[in-house]
Amino acid sequence: MNAKCGRDVVIVHTSDVHVDHEYTARMFDGDGTGSLKIVLDAARKVNADVVLLCGDTFDNHRLPASLLEETGRTLGSASMRVVILPGNHDPAVEDAVFHHAAFRGLENVAILGVTHEDAVGFPDLDLEVWGRAHRHYGDMDPLEFIRPRSTRWQVAMAHGHYEPKPDRSTRLRPSWLLGDIEIGATGADYLALGHWNRPVQVGPGHVAAYYSGSPDYARTVNVVRLAADRGIEVTREPLELPAHLLAENH
Repeated sequence: MNAKCGRDVVIVHTSDVHVDHEYTARMFDGDGTGSLKIVLDAARKVNADVVLLCGDTFDNHRLPASLLEETGRTLGSASMRVVILPGNHDPAVEDAVFHHAAFRGLENVAILGVTHEDAVGFPDLDLEVWGRAHRHYGDMDPLEFIRPRSTRWQVAMAHGHYEPKPDRSTRLRPSWLLGDIEIGATGADYLALGHWNRPVQVGPGHVAAYYSGSPDYARTVNVVRLAADRGIEVTREPLELPAHLLAENH
């Protein structure tokens, strides 16, 4: 059964997972993939069809090969489709970690800007996911280009800083800006955002645009249900964090 037959499409959205061998590894008893693993566990719990990693999946491109290999195994065994959007910490540059052998041949993983130009389709779900990857370390407009709809469901991804009316006339402002006009112009059923650690809805309202927050700060992932009879439903699923993180205050 697929979306055309009436089944809800379930998407789990997170961002800023920051796989690394330092900060994240310390939080998870030496496992730099710990934040990614708890996200995938939560996605399995809600029977997600697709997981969106909306930027900064990796903290940087200078990571040990052993960590990349473990990340590749974790993604490959996820039993779910995963879409990764490179962000400002892990842009799709020539020496990006995404080109490592650990990520070759992962049939369930799509990396926008690397394995796919800017979109990936899931015909069985009547769904397309698109996004503009960071391709360098400089400034860019995450929603500069809008993709026309070609499927029943369309989900967009963007990694950047939201301001209702961005001021792009001065350099003394946050980079990677997106605003209400750009969000509304997507016409997407859901806009998955990354770059902010806290979970929050933004935008003019007629497009469901949400930051998920980072796993360690938000302690949740966004669960998006695309339902033909009920519309778009967005909830948050708690993550099973280590006890010492649960005991800490934000």
